[in-house]
Amino acid sequence: MVLFCSRPGRFCKQKRSPCSCAAYPVLFWIMEIISPRGIQGHLAMVLHAHLPFTRCPEYEHCLEETWLYEAITESYIPLLTTFEDLLNDGVDFRITVSLSPTLLAMLNDSLLRARYAAYLDRLIDLSADEIVRTRADIHLSPLSLMYHSLLLKVRHLYNDVYRRDLGAAFNALAASGRVELITSTATHAYLPALLSEPASVRAQLVTGTDYFTAVFGSRPQGLWLPECGFAPEIDRQLRDAGVSFFFLESHGLLNPVPSGEKSIYAPARTPSGAVAFARDVDSSRQVWSSAGGYPGDFDYRDFYRDIGFDLEFDRLREYLPHGVRTFTGLKYYKITGATNLKQPYLPQKAAAKAEAHADDFLKKKEAQAAALRRIMKVRPCITAAYDAELFGHWWFEGPQWLRAFLTRASSDSAMVKLITPSAYIAENPGIETVMPSMSSWGEKGYSATWIDSSNDWIYRHITHASRLMADLASQHRNASGLLRRALNQASRELLLSQSSDWAFMMKTGHSAEFARNRFIEHTENFLGLSRGIADGEVRPELLHRLEDKNSLFPDIDFRVFGRGTG
Repeated sequence: MVLFCSRPGRFCKQKRSPCSCAAYPVLFWIMEIISPRGIQGHLAMVLHAHLPFTRCPEYEHCLEETWLYEAITESYIPLLTTFEDLLNDGVDFRITVSLSPTLLAMLNDSLLRARYAAYLDRLIDLSADEIVRTRADIHLSPLSLMYHSLLLKVRHLYNDVYRRDLGAAFNALAASGRVELITSTATHAYLPALLSEPASVRAQLVTGTDYFTAVFGSRPQGLWLPECGFAPEIDRQLRDAGVSFFFLESHGLLNPVPSGEKSIYAPARTPSGAVAFARDVDSSRQVWSSAGGYPGDFDYRDFYRDIGFDLEFDRLREYLPHGVRTFTGLKYYKITGATNLKQPYLPQKAAAKAEAHADDFLKKKEAQAAALRRIMKVRPCITAAYDAELFGHWWFEGPQWLRAFLTRASSDSAMVKLITPSAYIAENPGIETVMPSMSSWGEKGYSATWIDSSNDWIYRHITHASRLMADLASQHRNASGLLRRALNQASRELLLSQSSDWAFMMKTGHSAEFARNRFIEHTENFLGLSRGIADGEVRPELLHRLEDKNSLFPDIDFRVFGRGTG
């Protein structure tokens, strides 16, 4: 118990005795709140790495391919080194990393590997020129030296350490037991939009998990549902694809059938047997939001102030072979505030902020877990899920923050325990069974981003093509030779047309023309192949060209689209 003085704002320092102040004290006896001790809950941290398939072999330089190159340089390699450093330091961390099949296909592609190496060489040359240009500027010169050093390190890691095989580097981390690798659907299709053709849902799930298995030598236990899009009709398909757990948006478990007792902080088993982990909105807001979250701190590096837009184009021309201004990753200013008068970036100050924010996030998660533990029968499980590209690419200090947080959260004094979904399931055999409700992340939480007046026109074409593919797969189950190759390539083109990225870009307006053209191209490729298959006149030159351009999923089996399969 504690004693309070009758004078407002005065707290008696002497416990269990009257206050020594004048006047007649009024004593209020209250129950002392004892700070919780020990593990209060679990924290499942998940990073989802995905990019649309943007391989363009027909062009010497393709602007959209740079999305991959930027992510490798600024996110994937920094994340790999972060996890490797933690491992070498003996930190007993746990984290889940989702690698989408289209991303894996591009990381494994020999053409894109060579093009990335050339891109990196150009960027290093540009950073060397920047050292000369900024040598008289006491603020910018240290930054140009920093970027040059970072890029040289990335090149050494990519070429000499990882041998251009980032998938193998992630697999080595998985072998340590600290990192759990999972995947997504084949081309990141928004599954609720495909429900009218269940064969397409199955093809997305099976092709994606099969490709992951081919790359890593083991089947993925978990699946990142693209855009966290779930509908009850998908549940059985998840079971048939061998999925043990998946992630969905929070309101998917807030409105289950029957009504759950434990909230979104207790993963639930679906009727098919897969376990659903609901994304924690608070964890997302604290880390992801550029306004109220950590990345918006004024001392962090400003993403948009890039020399690709700041310098005269003639100075950049030889380093930008696409002929247009674009991001280079060389950025010299901090966010500063809501002003165009940006101040020079100070890496040491930003690093200190990353450490402080890691402390703050751990305290928030411990407090959240303790509060939940008081009202739950079991320890809560907080699922903190983010796009992997947030760390390093969008939020330059993100990998520093992540390393600091994982180190602190892995200490014996931490009141939350880092855990992977597989480990959580193994430790909690009594998970309740409910059917989550239809849900997605994004605007309004119910498909509004991916089915909208800006993009809804694509779905009649997807539905028509999906039905046609199901017919062809059912009619030609025993196909061989040229016909089998054509059916497999038609499957690739259909899967690529189903990517949720196209609808997303049309909705946001970012690269919308590219998205429309890409969707139309894959749809026309599919229709051209399907006509040849139906007429018994497959054109070898068309087939060869498409196999060369859209070469992902080399072991694809068109029969996965057949009706009644699985």
